[in-house]
Amino acid sequence: KKIRFYPIFALLMTDKTFNTIKQLLESPKKVVIVPHQNPDGDAVGASLGLSLFLQKLGHQAQVISPNDYPKFLKWMPETDKVIQFEQHFKKATKIIEESELIFIVDFNALNRTGDAMTKVLETLKIPLVMIDHHQQPDNFTELIYSDTSICSTCQMVYQFIEKLNRLDKIDAAIATCLYTGIMTDTGSFKYRSTTSTTHRIIANLIDKGANNNDIHNSVYDTNTYSGLQLLGRALSNLRVINEYNTAYITISEADKSEFNFSKGDTEGFVNYGLSIDNIVFAVIFIEDASQGIIKMSLRSKGNFSVNQFARTHFEGGGHDNAAGGKSKDTLENTVKTFLALLPQYKSDLNKNEGNL
Repeated sequence: KKIRFYPIFALLMTDKTFNTIKQLLESPKKVVIVPHQNPDGDAVGASLGLSLFLQKLGHQAQVISPNDYPKFLKWMPETDKVIQFEQHFKKATKIIEESELIFIVDFNALNRTGDAMTKVLETLKIPLVMIDHHQQPDNFTELIYSDTSICSTCQMVYQFIEKLNRLDKIDAAIATCLYTGIMTDTGSFKYRSTTSTTHRIIANLIDKGANNNDIHNSVYDTNTYSGLQLLGRALSNLRVINEYNTAYITISEADKSEFNFSKGDTEGFVNYGLSIDNIVFAVIFIEDASQGIIKMSLRSKGNFSVNQFARTHFEGGGHDNAAGGKSKDTLENTVKTFLALLPQYKSDLNKNEGNL
């Protein structure tokens, strides 16, 4: 199947697209909401917040996640009702095939759901609606609400509800979900994508019942002893390459096993590399034997685009300053490949140092 990318002018939700989606929602439907594989706070928050909202409109809404997500997100409203496609293949497939409308949230390429789920989604003859803020969406649907200038998909869900003139439907549970996603995808509101509009939305979500203190504590202050030990190992594995203003961390399967790794334990580790003076580019390489890949999280400062770097070299993508990638090579060889690429980016990395 040939993939093309939508041009920039086609990214924003047009009135025609909005009216089509609005019309689809005028009568009760069986709706499935799908986040990306290994969903983060924004993906989970957007999925649950949208699901709860659609239920209030009279729809049967079900979140089906490709796989499991971190423990520090499992306190959120209705997380116990999320179905994991990987664990409940037959049940999830049946629900998807019987649905009348699919919402794709926080990703823009079907392969981000994994091979098995992608095959199911590709066979559907029903409308798919994409709500996402990542760059260069694939053309698997014409019903697109995509805006790379918005800090999080949860903010987009809020603005979608606002455009429907149904902010009155946002209760404490929906507000909690959307607040969580905005908070996590903005690094607690510190990234430059956080705008005055974001803060006004956050204020409204607090007024609607989101307890900002409890949410922050639930996400960020739930460390385990073994998780902190793994952080210690990650920091001992941290390497700095001053010539390229770059830092990287490696975590092997042996490291994960030694410290009883569970999903989400490495959340935010890559930012320690980026916090070092004069570092422009930071990467963490995590060995994942179950999937046979090396997972990569890439972060940058200034104008160095890790989205483009990940797309070009490591089958990934995301945002200019935050992206993901993967490699099917060994951990050692993946790092060697990465290091060999840096010389061609030396000018950009050194140029960006002056913009910090």
